[in-house]
Amino acid sequence: MPSLRLLDTLADHVLHRPQSVALVQAGRGVTYRRLGELTEHLTDALTDLALPHDQPLCIPAHKTPETIALLIGAFRSGHSVLAPSPELGAEALDTLCAQARCSRILTVDENGLRAGAVAPDASAAEGFARVDPAEARLLLTTSGSTGTPKIVPVTAAAFDNFAQWAADCFHLTAADTALSYAPLNFDLSLLDVWTFLGLGARVVLVERSRSTDARHLRELVEEHEVTFVQGVPLLYRLLTGAEAGAGSDTGAGTAGAPGTVYGQARTVVFTGEAMPPELLRQTGKAFPSARFHNVFGCTETNDSFLHELDPATAGAGVPIGRPLPGVRALLLDDEGRVIEGPGTGELLVTTPFQTTGYLERARSQGVFVPAPDGGNEVFYRTGDVVTRDADGLHRLEGRTDFQVKIRGVRTNVQEVENVLAAHPDVAEAAVVALPDPEAGYRLHAQVTRRPGSGLGSLPLRSYSAKNLPRHAIPSSVAVGDTPLPRTSTGKPDRNLIKQNRLKGKAA
Repeated sequence: MPSLRLLDTLADHVLHRPQSVALVQAGRGVTYRRLGELTEHLTDALTDLALPHDQPLCIPAHKTPETIALLIGAFRSGHSVLAPSPELGAEALDTLCAQARCSRILTVDENGLRAGAVAPDASAAEGFARVDPAEARLLLTTSGSTGTPKIVPVTAAAFDNFAQWAADCFHLTAADTALSYAPLNFDLSLLDVWTFLGLGARVVLVERSRSTDARHLRELVEEHEVTFVQGVPLLYRLLTGAEAGAGSDTGAGTAGAPGTVYGQARTVVFTGEAMPPELLRQTGKAFPSARFHNVFGCTETNDSFLHELDPATAGAGVPIGRPLPGVRALLLDDEGRVIEGPGTGELLVTTPFQTTGYLERARSQGVFVPAPDGGNEVFYRTGDVVTRDADGLHRLEGRTDFQVKIRGVRTNVQEVENVLAAHPDVAEAAVVALPDPEAGYRLHAQVTRRPGSGLGSLPLRSYSAKNLPRHAIPSSVAVGDTPLPRTSTGKPDRNLIKQNRLKGKAA
């Protein structure tokens, strides 16, 4: 990915839709003709470098039209591309380049193409598969929250299947405009950048430096009459004013204040984590003409579940829905047996959009597994704990690695989060498990209260005692007005919350 089909359609748009805007960034519009010119220029520059095709290129995924044109040029030239986060540290970037056997690191700006050297390290690539550019032209990475990111090849067939499903499901056409909020190296870009460009539609790029600027986000959606919005809850907090202190990065203004209406949007997609009920209701009011979808998936499989909902009546605990066409989902009990019918267990999925496995072969073992029910597919073990009801509707309960034992009782940390987030004065909550010599683990909650609520830790602990079993009540609760720290993908940074709490205790 992108596949030859996508490259062909992009070429068609350059010929037949030259004046249509393809990309918008920092106040400038780039037409399909200009995108084609940029791509042609950079393709020629790549040819002059005479880079080997049996080694991927590393192109840090800066969210600019020039980088997108460079990626298209590299794909068109027959290269595979590793597209890591541009915020990755030098050491981690060197490691990824060595693992993928990249030949060069390429960047582009208004001054042209720049080619950086890659430090040779043959030993770092041991155990890693070689990339066949005819099979996979794009290499994404996981978040790396638990160490060096894993490299995930995206095949051309997987992308074509996904793009076709997305266009059909959301009724996308060349007349649509997407707000691309997630980083370009994130798998969400397969939909709100690459699928949209394949359709000849318009993509409004949100720069990383302004991703928490509520006024800027509101102006982008309104000025460019965005019809398709996809993002994590943080995006909708900013657009609706539900984020504490929402405004510009400098703190000026209250853009996205309650009552803001985005009448042009017709499709809103939630992803990444659960939407708190109050935020869901506010988002429904802000997008009165939209259809709302909760999608569920991961980098390894892309989207695998979908649930359409009405924000006014959805309530708490929105389901992840039912498997997409062509997706098979299985639940395994604690003994690894397939659960038939209703039940709760670890979710395994196989999708028409999934990778063939991590580039590091060892990391695929036990994760990409043969069908437990005797089928021919390869399933991905998600690590998610899911409940399926009698109607086939699935609900996310948490993760296997979010299950901890407190005084011998199994406790789901995410369930505790959900209870705290349901409090009317809570804007957002994150719960982490901290080691405890007596209990095994104890829970700590960090909570952002709604502006003006005055909520304190004691009332919240009382609320917890009424709504949670004794073992699940957080031992400590920190309530404040500061938004939770976030990872690069907009999710609460639970690792940082845990580290800060442990350091605070030690101090």
